[in-house]
Amino acid sequence: MTFPAVGPAKHARPVQPPIGLLLDVDGPVASPVTRTVPPEIIDSLLVLGSHGWPVVFNTGRSDTFIREQIMLPLMEAGIPEDVRFHAVCEKGAVWFSFGSTGPGTVHVDLSLSVPKDYAAEVRALVQASYSSHMFFDETKRAMVSVEQLIEVSNQEYRQVQQDFDADALALMGKFNLGASRLDRHVPNSDDQVDYRLDPTIIATDIEAIQLGKDLGAERALELLAADGIVPYAWRTMGDSRTDYAMADWLHHHGHAVVHVDVRPEDGVPLKPYPVLTPAHLGLPRAVHEQAGAAFLQAWAAIARTLMPSHKA
Repeated sequence: MTFPAVGPAKHARPVQPPIGLLLDVDGPVASPVTRTVPPEIIDSLLVLGSHGWPVVFNTGRSDTFIREQIMLPLMEAGIPEDVRFHAVCEKGAVWFSFGSTGPGTVHVDLSLSVPKDYAAEVRALVQASYSSHMFFDETKRAMVSVEQLIEVSNQEYRQVQQDFDADALALMGKFNLGASRLDRHVPNSDDQVDYRLDPTIIATDIEAIQLGKDLGAERALELLAADGIVPYAWRTMGDSRTDYAMADWLHHHGHAVVHVDVRPEDGVPLKPYPVLTPAHLGLPRAVHEQAGAAFLQAWAAIARTLMPSHKA
């Protein structure tokens, strides 16, 4: 069974691996501090892929970030020829696959893009008033994102972030765009809200309201279905309340799922599916990529016992 880097594989009947992985990137995989992926996570991802567990990254990050911080380290470590990874980026607006020979076609749903004239105004706003704390992410194809500078403390950034978000929300009115931020809604002249400002611990994403980790989950299943792969069950992993949406979507559509919250400081909501935290591994103080690495290593150990390696 061969998965080329470009184009779907064809199967006479579906392949049903025991577990499919749907992973948020910032936090569980990439450090929010360094914005890089630890080598031990790269190693675990290779083990999981090599033992038949499909891995899909479900992220607000751009395809450029995934290529540079995840794909290239995986290729350097040696992706087997018959293993393919998938990435759903910008919360469902952008997606592509990659393997041992590199990335396939990058797909973009332009109907979910933020208007370019508004994006240009946000870029100018950052340059004029906020460049000491954040930068405009030029790699996004559909969303508009600003992100904390690495050299700035997160506490300082979070204080300035609220001012930026208020300015960016007010700027929507200049273009008659309706938008929301958390519980605040500012409709356009037709009483519509088509966009949202989504603040995270290191960034603010400005996006179409259709985008989200639930749309990412739907795209993930479509990508795997094109390869004839239907996992028996799923493990999702994230570091924020919005990441629960991917597990919500899977559960709602009849898939067995367990969600892992690697930063449960906001509290674990009551869900109709199991939710795991670092405490379940005896690591109550571990968060973000440290917790993500521990879970991925545990799953890699299970994968070794359940399925033979593609390298065998």
